[in-house]
Amino acid sequence: MQRIAVLASGGGSNLHAVLDHLDALGADAPAAVALVVSDRADAYALERARTRGITAVHLPRGAAEGALEQLLADHGTDLVALAGYLRLIPASVVRRWAGKMLNVHPSLLPMFGGHGMYGHRVHAAVLASGTRLSGATVHFVNEQFDRGAIIAQWPVPVPVDDTVDRLAERVLRVEHRLYPWCVAAVARGAVRLGDDGRVHGTLPYEFARFGVEGPQHPFVPES
Repeated sequence: MQRIAVLASGGGSNLHAVLDHLDALGADAPAAVALVVSDRADAYALERARTRGITAVHLPRGAAEGALEQLLADHGTDLVALAGYLRLIPASVVRRWAGKMLNVHPSLLPMFGGHGMYGHRVHAAVLASGTRLSGATVHFVNEQFDRGAIIAQWPVPVPVDDTVDRLAERVLRVEHRLYPWCVAAVARGAVRLGDDGRVHGTLPYEFARFGVEGPQHPFVPES
């Protein structure tokens, strides 16, 4: 079974979604969350981990170079899932877990991504642009913010009278369904990053159980 390390800076709602999805898979779960790391000591993601008996570590922003890589290695990490982690991942960590590190972003990348684009900042930029479509993107992590190969995207409509809070809520509901599917698929080997830099494999979706506002199915890039 694959060992997942989740990196989070905030409440960890996507961590919660991943844990619930793996629990629901039961004996068929391809992985388990073994470590949760945050750059903030008060991040609720750490408390979520502790209540489940998962190792929770505060790694402050001033930690020594190489500390994150050593921590992940010491816990036998196979797969890294970023869940609202607001720090740039060191290049050495990205290289070591290349094709084994995922992130979820609250827009349809490559739009509204990059340095400084996170949380409500993203949704405010979407509304300011006048676009009528946003969504969530799950992608492999590379050495640039939000520029790794895209695994899957789920569109969310943006009404003319939308607000940042309402848009954020709808996109987050999509994230909570899409991200656990992607994490499990990569852990299982059903989806992988090829040597050609493209995503290969098949991502299973439970269409009828999605139950959120939006289109009938996600967009998955061709292999």
